[in-house]
Amino acid sequence: MREITLGKTGIKVPQNGFGALPIQRITKESAVKLLRRAYDGGMRFFDTARAYSDSEVKLGAAFEGMWDKVYIASKTMADTPEKFREDLNTTLENLKTDHLDIYQFHCVKRCYAPGDGTGMYEAMLEAKEQGLVRHIGITAHLIGVAEEIVKSGLYETLQFPFSYLASERDIALVNACRDAGMGFIAMKGLAGGLLTNSRACMAFMSEYEALPIWGIQREEELDQWLSFFETGAEMTDEIHAFIEEDRKTLLGDFCRGCGYCMPCSVGIQINQCARMSQLIRRSPSENFKGEFWQGEMAKIENCIDCGLCKTKCPYGLDTPALLRKNLADYREIIAGRVEV
Repeated sequence: MREITLGKTGIKVPQNGFGALPIQRITKESAVKLLRRAYDGGMRFFDTARAYSDSEVKLGAAFEGMWDKVYIASKTMADTPEKFREDLNTTLENLKTDHLDIYQFHCVKRCYAPGDGTGMYEAMLEAKEQGLVRHIGITAHLIGVAEEIVKSGLYETLQFPFSYLASERDIALVNACRDAGMGFIAMKGLAGGLLTNSRACMAFMSEYEALPIWGIQREEELDQWLSFFETGAEMTDEIHAFIEEDRKTLLGDFCRGCGYCMPCSVGIQINQCARMSQLIRRSPSENFKGEFWQGEMAKIENCIDCGLCKTKCPYGLDTPALLRKNLADYREIIAGRVEV
C-alpha cells in the first residue's frame, strides 16, 4: 500500500482513508467494531464532521486514548465565529480529545480569508494558536471556489470530490494542490455510489497525490478496502480500459446523491430519483422496479419548480430538469421499451 503525505502538514498515512459519514446510520456498537477493524487492518486516517449526527461520538468511543496512533479530521459548517467555537468544543468533547489533527470549513461557497469581514479565518487561526487544531483545512464542491482556495495559499488541506469520472479541470486542481504543497483529500471516490469496481477506484487514486476517504458502513465494504493492503491496486491496461468505458457511460450531468438539495418541498427523494437512470442500470434492476420506487418516481410529477434544489446543489445541476429526464427514462424501462 502506497503511503502519502498531506502536503506541508507532514501527515503521512496509507493512501486508504476512512470516511465516517455512513457510520451515523449504524449502531454505536457496530460502528466501534467497524472502526477498530479498519485500524487493525491498516487504516490510519479517519474523516468525520459535526454535521454527521453522532459520527464523532462513535469515533470517540472507538479511539479514546489512541489519538497518537490515528489521524482525525473533522469539519464545521459554522458561518459565525461564535458558532465555530461552539462546534469545535462539541467536536472535541465528542471525540474525547484535546485537539484535532485537521479541522476543516465544511462545504464552503467562498474562500474564507483574513480581513474578509466574517471573522471565520481568524477564529480558525486562534484555535490553531491555542493548540486545539493542528492543521487548517477546507472542503468544497464547486470547482471555482476550490481553485480560489488553492491560489489563496491559506489552507493546508483541501477536500474535494475526486473519482475516475474527474474532468481535466478536476485533475489540474489535484496537481495544483501538489505543486502548492497542499494536501488533497478526495471525497466521493465512488461518485456517490455509482462506481462499484473498488480496484479500479483505488488504482485511479494511486496515480495522484490524493488521499481517498471511502465512505464505509458495512464490514463487506471495509473488507474490499482492507484487501488492498495485501494486494495493492496498481493501474493496468485492463483497469484503464474499464475506466475509459465507464467514463463513456457516466460522464455528463449526473447526481452524486450527496443530499444537500434535500428536503424537497413536495417530498421527492431527489438524491435517489435524480440518478435513477444510473442506479437501475448499475445495480440489480429489480431493486428499483417495484411498487415503492414507482411511487417515489411518480412524485416527480408534483414538482412545482420552486428552484430550491437548484440553489442548494453544490454541483450546479438543473435538478428539476434532471428529475424529469430520469422519470422519462424510468418509465421507458418499466414499460419494457428500454432494456437494462
